[in-house]
Amino acid sequence: MSKTAIIIGAGPAGLTAAKELLTNTDIKPIILEESNDIGGISKTVSYNGNRMDLGGHRFFSKDKNVMNFWSELMPLQGSDAKDDKMLGRIKPLIPGGPDPEKEDVVMLTRQRVSRILFLRKFFDYPISLKFSTMKNLGFVRLVKAGFGYIWAAMFKRPENTLQDFMINRFGKPLYGMFFEDYNIKLWGKSPAELAPDWGAQRIKGLSMGKAIAEMLKSAFGSKKDKEKIETSLIEEFWYPKKGPGQLWELLAENVVKNGAELQKNTKVTKLNIKDGNISSVVAECDGKEIELTADYYISTMPIKDLVEGIQSDKPIPEIVTQTATTLPYRDFITVGLLVPRLKLVNKTKIKTVADIVPDCWIYIQERDVKIGRLQIFNNWSPYLVEDYKNKVFIGLEYFCNEGDEMWNATDEDFIKFAESELVKIDVIEPNCVLDATRVRVKKAYPAYFGSYSTFPVVKKYLDTIDNLYCIGRNGQHRYNNMDHSMVTAMEAVKHIIKVENGEKNVSKEPIWEVNTEQEYHEIKQNAD
Repeated sequence: MSKTAIIIGAGPAGLTAAKELLTNTDIKPIILEESNDIGGISKTVSYNGNRMDLGGHRFFSKDKNVMNFWSELMPLQGSDAKDDKMLGRIKPLIPGGPDPEKEDVVMLTRQRVSRILFLRKFFDYPISLKFSTMKNLGFVRLVKAGFGYIWAAMFKRPENTLQDFMINRFGKPLYGMFFEDYNIKLWGKSPAELAPDWGAQRIKGLSMGKAIAEMLKSAFGSKKDKEKIETSLIEEFWYPKKGPGQLWELLAENVVKNGAELQKNTKVTKLNIKDGNISSVVAECDGKEIELTADYYISTMPIKDLVEGIQSDKPIPEIVTQTATTLPYRDFITVGLLVPRLKLVNKTKIKTVADIVPDCWIYIQERDVKIGRLQIFNNWSPYLVEDYKNKVFIGLEYFCNEGDEMWNATDEDFIKFAESELVKIDVIEPNCVLDATRVRVKKAYPAYFGSYSTFPVVKKYLDTIDNLYCIGRNGQHRYNNMDHSMVTAMEAVKHIIKVENGEKNVSKEPIWEVNTEQEYHEIKQNAD
């Protein structure tokens, strides 16, 4: 009788684990998904002919294994997308690749543009030292920023908090202008109260020193240096024609076709542990409790819920229970607004349909509104917006806590509030919204404060459960991107293969180490 692995969650990590098991082992994956959707927070939400990407998901990785995984599942375009045709934009095409105007299973190549809106003006993200940046800041702010950076470079702080991490790289004035308020919106707390881990994972490659170096190379460097800088600024990424959920739905179909079992609307509530192994899990399905057994258990469920559900024959250390059950999270709200046009003016040299601003997303650093980020879905893919030529579909992102005022507001009231915020900061005209929807997502962001400081004790305890593997963003309580989540799944399956081959005392540390090593973001990894 073949062995089985229960996979909790049908997001990027869970589905990747299923695919890897089917490709490299004889173990049958059984995927248990709490909701009726595929893709977790990487799903695509359809509403009245338009599509929303929750949070914005670039398909880009410095790990070639991940890039190959995506391209094998969804081939790159062989002909131009409709907006590129209209504008005469040149994009890399794959000979014999699918035509996005005729086929749906196709990966597009898109240009990444993201900026910061501050003082009702646009600033580059990452921060640059272009003339436009200096002009928008004004002389006084510019002088303060310069001296603040010099001071920070001379007198480095111990990096005990996220605030320390950012000030060391940008100086206190720039930190206050471009980072402090956004992070307060994101986490609901000052960066002075947050661990530096988030910065080390998400922005470790950014600094004012790097911006100065690029400015000097641009001004005084060789022709080769200038070409490198120009190339680095023309960032591109892959993107499924109909949003990220399309790829994960396709992968779900693929793994089921090849022998996996997928049960939706099945919420795991208990994990029974005996002699250091999970013996079974209990799940709620259609109002009934079912008990399932397997040889291996791969979990992407939030650590908080995982530990709360453990029923062990040995007492769980109190510090483990206390830490895990109080781990902090930030929840997420997206408001989708369909409008005829934006009030924002495109002053860039980038061509767009109807000359809208070219940004995929805009970080809203304005202090007089609660919105954290704005997505423009037309720029992610023209196929996300039904009337692409005449309408603009935008996503307003808010960070909150489940049960707070924003979370509990009615859809109607919150949509009105969100619309008023965009009017206030001159993004749209009053009374122009043609259609709107709201989507709420629980535990979207594992947070780095509170009991997170003692998280290592939870990790150590979970690793004592031999046949349990924690992967993905919530499965590891780490703010991972899609590719990082996928790599945790790949590492978990590698570990299972070693166990199957009879290796003893195999460490699970490589699963947890994904996206913690300094080199991950900085050096492109080679395929195995």
